[in-house]
Amino acid sequence: MTTVQDIVSAVDALAPFELAEAWDNVGLLLGDASDAVQGTVLLTIDLTRDVFAEAREINASCIIAYHPAIFHETRRITNTSARDGLILDVLRAGISVVSPHTALDAAPGGMADWLLDGAGPGRGDRRALQPCVRSAPGGSKKLVTFVPTEALESVRTALCEAGAGVIGDYDTCSFTVDGRGSFRGGPTTNPAIGAAGKLEFVEEKRLEVVCSGARLGATVAALRHVHPYEEPAFDVYPLDGVPDPTTGSGRCETLEHPAGVGEVAARLRAHLGVDVIKVASAGGAGVVRRPAVCPGAGASLLDAAITAGCDAFITGEMQHHQVLAALDRGCHVLLAGHTNTERGYLPTLALRLTQAVGGLDIRVSSADAYPFQFVT
Repeated sequence: MTTVQDIVSAVDALAPFELAEAWDNVGLLLGDASDAVQGTVLLTIDLTRDVFAEAREINASCIIAYHPAIFHETRRITNTSARDGLILDVLRAGISVVSPHTALDAAPGGMADWLLDGAGPGRGDRRALQPCVRSAPGGSKKLVTFVPTEALESVRTALCEAGAGVIGDYDTCSFTVDGRGSFRGGPTTNPAIGAAGKLEFVEEKRLEVVCSGARLGATVAALRHVHPYEEPAFDVYPLDGVPDPTTGSGRCETLEHPAGVGEVAARLRAHLGVDVIKVASAGGAGVVRRPAVCPGAGASLLDAAITAGCDAFITGEMQHHQVLAALDRGCHVLLAGHTNTERGYLPTLALRLTQAVGGLDIRVSSADAYPFQFVT
């Protein structure tokens, strides 16, 4: 039996919810994770009345809505607004709703990568405009201590048994370097080497191990217990996370062959399946060498794109003054409409989810649509 949790886990595997922006609302938003998934799983950009009606018609028990059905802080859900009324009806119908939103943008092979594919073949230098920062391998701390040579192995073993020195699938990871330590104990000390009041010099090893914050207390306790010195010297260094260029908000890449802004727009029209791309050319030769993309509304990434050397910015929508600011900085702007930069990815998502959760009918909504029409 496939449950809603199985769907949530499959979405999380493709687009880890931890990658979502801090302001976002992703994951299981409506429903019971333990419920069985009956009938069809419906994919949509927006959960609308038309999409809900389609879900009822095809007996869908789960909807994956890219945009969160519940986004802002909600104190009550009543039937006093169209949005809340729809949520109530979805709950009454027993339909669960899952949203990946910006996690799907950030994930490798996700929506941002798909959108950039539409600009043309690249040189392979693709990266996120704002890379996600991954925790440092092995943990967030590095413990450094100084040990007399004969005690090195006993101290190393104790630290690693306490949980330090683990990097990926490897354990007992450490680094040592030779050195010479000095100390002089006060009159009340009982030094393991030498005598109180006398300056001592000892051949020592500098021993370094990485450690998670959760294991730091146990590791320090193990160090104090096994170290031969009455007062062992040690330092704890915080470790910064490591940016992952394949994961994060937006994408950019150098085109294999520079192309005119009109040619890039034509490629996007075909890729997105739309009739119109709005183009604001920054002038000059009108050539695009390094485009950047952000699905939806991506103006917040414009500075990052220009800093990354991009000369074209592709997104769904931007405000007028934001477009003018981009042009002033020599960056072309191509706008396809907010959900037009997102909807075309749903068939790919359907295929990936079908492969991840076998035996389910996962289909893209036919009722979900761009809300605007172009009248000539």
